[in-house]
Amino acid sequence: MRLSGPEAMSEQRQRIDKWLFFARVVKSRSLAAKLAQSGRVRVNGDKISQASRQVVPGEVLTITLERQILILKILEPGERRGPYEEAKLLYEDISPPPVTNKEKQFSGQAIQREAGSGRPTKRERRVLDKWNSSGD
Repeated sequence: MRLSGPEAMSEQRQRIDKWLFFARVVKSRSLAAKLAQSGRVRVNGDKISQASRQVVPGEVLTITLERQILILKILEPGERRGPYEEAKLLYEDISPPPVTNKEKQFSGQAIQREAGSGRPTKRERRVLDKWNSSGD
C-alpha cells in the first residue's frame, strides 16, 4: 500500500550522506559519508556514526565544519544535486549569526590587532603595557 499526499511527505526518508550532498553542504557524496562517519554530524542532538542513517523532514542537523557550525532543519528530502537556489529549499538554516571581531573584543578576550597592521611600534607597545598593567 503506497501513501499519497501529506502522509507520503512525512514518511519520506533519505540517507544522511545523500541529503548532505543534495543540500550542497559538501562537494561529493563520499565527503558526506566521511563527515557522517567521523562523528561531526548530529541528528536531533544525537551523534551519528554511519552514513546510512535515515533522516526525515523535521529533524535538526548540527554539522561541525572546519571553521563553522551549521544548524539545519530538514524541510524535505532531495531528489538531485541541483543549483544552490534549489538546494536551499531542502532546509531552513537556524544557525546563530557569526560573532564579529568587535563583539569578541568586548567579551573579555585578549586584544587583537587588525589583520595587516603589523607589529606595534615602541610607543604603541608602552601604551599597551601601561593599559594592561593598570587592569590588574
